[in-house]
Amino acid sequence: MYSIKHNTEVEAGIEDTFAWHEHEGSFRRLMPPWLVAEEIRADKTLQEGSQRIFRFPLNPLLPLKMKWIAEHTEYNPPKRFSEIMVKGPFWYWKHNHDFKFNNGITTITDDVTYQVPFGRLGNFVDNILGGLLVKNELKRMFKSREIRLQRDIKIHSQYKHVPRKRVLIAGSSGLIGTQLVAFFDTGGHDVWRLVRRPIKEGQKEIQWNPETGELDGDSIVDSRRLSTTLLSDTLSRLKSKPDVLIVASAIGFYGSRDDEELTEESKQGEGFLTDTVISWESYADSAKKAGIRVVNTRNGIVLSGAGGALGRMLLPWKIGGGGPIGGGNQWMSWISMDDEIYAIHHLAMNSNSEGIYNMTAPNPSRQKSFAKILGKVLRRPAIAPIPKFSMRLLFGELADPLLIEGQRVIPKRLIESGYSFVHTDLESALRDSLGIWKDL
Repeated sequence: MYSIKHNTEVEAGIEDTFAWHEHEGSFRRLMPPWLVAEEIRADKTLQEGSQRIFRFPLNPLLPLKMKWIAEHTEYNPPKRFSEIMVKGPFWYWKHNHDFKFNNGITTITDDVTYQVPFGRLGNFVDNILGGLLVKNELKRMFKSREIRLQRDIKIHSQYKHVPRKRVLIAGSSGLIGTQLVAFFDTGGHDVWRLVRRPIKEGQKEIQWNPETGELDGDSIVDSRRLSTTLLSDTLSRLKSKPDVLIVASAIGFYGSRDDEELTEESKQGEGFLTDTVISWESYADSAKKAGIRVVNTRNGIVLSGAGGALGRMLLPWKIGGGGPIGGGNQWMSWISMDDEIYAIHHLAMNSNSEGIYNMTAPNPSRQKSFAKILGKVLRRPAIAPIPKFSMRLLFGELADPLLIEGQRVIPKRLIESGYSFVHTDLESALRDSLGIWKDL
């Protein structure tokens, strides 16, 4: 048997900290951001007998996935909860979460006892490696959990005085949507998902079909509008209208502009993506006319080790095939996943926020600089030029406007609104996204 302990300190009361962990979304928020995991089932409690079930890939090169079933065995709020692994990659796994409060600080101690698979053979292999193969991965996981927990609780505490909201999220199963759902949920908001599939029993879900104009059973006659139009039109007719409608678009609005510094005040560009973004943003006009506060977020490249642009790049980089794309002089306007989530939350919770906001970090990077820093973080060479056609194979028609042409976009209005970025430099954002820190 092996064991490992990790302490996390947060500036919050023990009851509030324990309650954060009791929210369904806590599991997703504490999942390492580089791990591609699919949640299959999550019981809405930490009490004995409740379970969490998820799947994750065994190897990025193989389509095989493994199921992990965790079952809670102890529940003593606000001091402890525990779970064991019923099914998964270990022969034994028990995880105790202990909470203690002193002088305004709650300390959470994660105490894991585990047995590597394959008995003596597994022990022999792990011992040859100094017992570090699994422990190093667990250290990465716990550091990631510590960072995310401290940040989330701090952000939620800043808006504790604002009444909790009822939040409806479309695209809730996507890369950003899953994190949005989890973050708002752990903040005590009443979170609902807008889904196209049949509603799952006991879940907070509303079914819709943008193609037929159906939203929760009501039909909009002769409608060919896209999903945002359907949602905007429906909300505009409600007697009790929502406080805000946030519509995501893209910085492709600005087109390819070389070294020009682009803010929300910059004029539109030219091309397919520009026209598409203009259409996206116009779909919320009916909500705006009805007096609903509308926020249009123009997203840059959202950094996540579990997917998106960065996730797709990782495999060739890890095998030493990374480098600048298409010459590398073009600008990449990026934003970390946590800043994306926190900024959306900030705009939702601030009643004065309205209109266009660039969702990018304050310091965009040239592509060759991005490649150099990513190589440094991954400890891999960054000298193999990546041809444009390979990016077009990976990203389709979005490769040119996002990676090959690029834009130098500044989040002027977001900064002016009072939002404080977690990641202003690319290296720290990549290290957090990939779980590769200098001090670990």
